[in-house]
Formats: sequence, C-alpha cells, structure tokens
Amino acid sequence: MSVAYAVVAIALAAALVMSATAKLTRQPRIVEAITGLGVPVTWFPPLAAAEIAGAVGLVVGLWVPAVGIAAGIGVVLYFVGAVTFHVRANDRELAAPVVLGLLAVAATVLRILSL
Repeated sequence: MSVAYAVVAIALAAALVMSATAKLTRQPRIVEAITGLGVPVTWFPPLAAAEIAGAVGLVVGLWVPAVGIAAGIGVVLYFVGAVTFHVRANDRELAAPVVLGLLAVAATVLRILSL
C-alpha cells in the first residue's frame, strides 16, 4: 500500500461519509439540490448506503487490495451516475461530482499501482 493511496482513499472516504450523512439527515440544501436533478427522496437511503459502503471499502483497501480496488470502481460508477443526472437535468453544477469521481479514479489507479 502506498502513502499516496492512503491519503486519497481516506480523504475520499471522509467526503463520502459527509455526503451520506447529509442525505440521511435530509439537510434542506442537499434535498433541494438532489431532488432538483430528478432524484426522488426515496433514493436517499440507498445512495447513502452506497457511499458508506464505498468509504468502508476504500479504508479496508488499505490492508486488502482487492477490496480497495472494488470499492474504487464502485465509487467511480456512483459518480458517473451522479454526473449523468446533472447533465440530464441541464445542471451546470458539476464540480463536486466530477472532482469526487476523479478522486475515485485516482484512488483506484493508486491502489492498483501499489500491488
């Protein structure tokens, strides 16, 4: 495991947990932003669960490379979906999902390279 993977994975895991918490506590700003993209509130718990699973997988990936790689791929796919919803809604606020998606790509690549 590389120090670079550890730094990126832990930072991304923290961001994922914060995002999941915002969804689970239904913070008004988050509810308005996400429902404005066409995502129903009923999707919030499964989306938060996916984020938490990704965060846990990235951290476990510090010791179990295959778990880190799988989690990284899952998080990349999660953010591909997020960007897709933004684009379909003609929303130009793409910075957060794009940056987090790129961090997920970086974490996945770093975990693979550190095998």
